[in-house]
Amino acid sequence: MSDSSLQADFTELVALLERLRSPDGCPWDREQTHSSLKRFLLEEAHEVFEAIDQEAPQRLAEELGDVLLQVLFHAQIAREAGDFAIADVLTSLRDKLVRRHPHVFGDTKVKDAREVEANWERLKRREKGDQSILGRVPPAMPALAHSQLIQDRAATAGFEWEEMDGVLEKVAEEIGEIREASTDDRRAEEFGDLLMVLVNVGRWMGVNAEDALRRANGRFTQRFAEMERLASERSLAFADLPLKQKEALWQEAKGKDQATES
Repeated sequence: MSDSSLQADFTELVALLERLRSPDGCPWDREQTHSSLKRFLLEEAHEVFEAIDQEAPQRLAEELGDVLLQVLFHAQIAREAGDFAIADVLTSLRDKLVRRHPHVFGDTKVKDAREVEANWERLKRREKGDQSILGRVPPAMPALAHSQLIQDRAATAGFEWEEMDGVLEKVAEEIGEIREASTDDRRAEEFGDLLMVLVNVGRWMGVNAEDALRRANGRFTQRFAEMERLASERSLAFADLPLKQKEALWQEAKGKDQATES
């Protein structure tokens, strides 16, 4: 696609949103606000995650388009309010990318990707006036993703175990503290600490905790549905089966799942 064609398509999309929000446009689109659209942006982001997990390029293209729609929608609402327009969004993004990549667009030298990350966070804090390296981490993020992000940032300041064995020892320590906890509040606190350490284990293995749990949830849902199907196929009331039979069905469902994956 040529630059002129790409520009024309983008301009057409911007005009389309303006038309939908016009007095003779779509009643639903006209009713939307920044706040009412928040849930859709989050939902579309999760749809993107799912398409990536499924390794489905065509679906990913479609879902990325839905995310872009949300960006254009918010920009149009802001334009109508006189706050900013899509051109301001693009200019801000362009300038930020140049500013945060001095090793590409300037004279800064870096040795690897980790140093790039550290420089990015340092420049970001300087621009936003944050004193803490953990400043402006959105607290509304999903808890596992939030935990991974704050630990990643803390690590850029050298607050990190020297090797993975130290993290695994901490896991055992936190499990012991859960066993020793004598109140519900204390158990909840220790359980939270255990989750944080498990997120750190994932970091050391290069595993994204949020993605890993989402995939595990998907596998559980699929295997549980297969257990129910197998029970129904054999005229068994799944809920009434003893745990030993349920476990046998789980192993059967798991075996079919793994055979499909291989």
